Amino acid sequence: MSSATASKYDVFLSFRGLDTRRNFISFLYKELIRRNIRTFKDDKELENGRRISPELKRAIEESKFAVVVVSVNYAASPWCLDELVKIMDFENKGSITVMPIFHGVDPCHLRRQSGDVAEQFKKHEAREEDLDKVASWRRALTNLASISGDCSSKCEDESKLVDEIADKISKKLMIVTTISNGSNLVGIDTHMKALNRKLDLNSNKGLRVVGIWARGYNGRSALAKYVYQNICQHFDSHCFLGSVKRISHGRHLSHLHEEFLIRIQGSKQNLKDQKVLLVADDVNKLEQLDALAEDFNSFGPGSVVIITTQDKQLFVSAGIKLVYEVELLRFQKVCELIRTFAFKKRDISAVFKLVYYRATNIAAKWSGCLSGRSG
Repeated sequence: MSSATASKYDVFLSFRGLDTRRNFISFLYKELIRRNIRTFKDDKELENGRRISPELKRAIEESKFAVVVVSVNYAASPWCLDELVKIMDFENKGSITVMPIFHGVDPCHLRRQSGDVAEQFKKHEAREEDLDKVASWRRALTNLASISGDCSSKCEDESKLVDEIADKISKKLMIVTTISNGSNLVGIDTHMKALNRKLDLNSNKGLRVVGIWARGYNGRSALAKYVYQNICQHFDSHCFLGSVKRISHGRHLSHLHEEFLIRIQGSKQNLKDQKVLLVADDVNKLEQLDALAEDFNSFGPGSVVIITTQDKQLFVSAGIKLVYEVELLRFQKVCELIRTFAFKKRDISAVFKLVYYRATNIAAKWSGCLSGRSG
């Protein structure tokens, strides 16, 4: 399995390109990417008669959420319905959470398969030799329409709907990833106090660049995300650029600039007068810093750039003097997390459900903690 197909996604987007690719899906995808939510969007729609690729099936299986945008012509597409059957199969197994968005369609018509949907299925039955397949499409659509979702008809402004959907996904992801979140780093309050002194958020005296150095990618990245989530509200615009090393691998450095502009949804011109926060996580080459500097040197007064790396020499070479160094970042042990989370939620079954859901991740990240020995 290649590294591309082995990677995990937070969201899998299912949609009919004919209806929504150039408008709603485009806006939603950009907003999810801007929030650093790993999103799979298939840009190719298969021709009739072709099967869904194993890679696409794997992308569905490896996603935490499936956002299914059902539009006017969604049910007319055998491709979309095949995809939906796979999504609902994984939903039945409890391995993915489905979030339907009813875009210009009535969920009642989908559930009862009346109106335009009835006509679309008549055509499927006339063309398709395998009527069992058509029956599976009907079941999947009915089951999807039975799940509570957002309706575009109830929201006059689509940009507001996009924000609401992104907010819901962010909150759900926060629950799913609670166990591996930066808030579970040992001594997180001490780290934040030390970093706040270097960040000097009340200053409006030009750009401040702060480095974070620590051994171990998981702890360093968790700290960077925690800092970002806790201070981003102090800025006019903000961007978390995760895994710069991975983003840059095998690509021209201009790709970093493009990725930054997509996530922050702006241009150099409109950032000049803004207080901007940029967190660039896991930088491993000076050239990457130079490429990003072309963007952040144009930020307005009071802006902050946070760079994380495992290479101390990188900060020296780049002339970054404000550096927070921590030799080892450790997560709380699993048993401590369970007690903390159970106390907050007062629902031990929810705790064990989350622990079970993330067991593989925990075992990989905290192999030393599970034995009960202190790190």
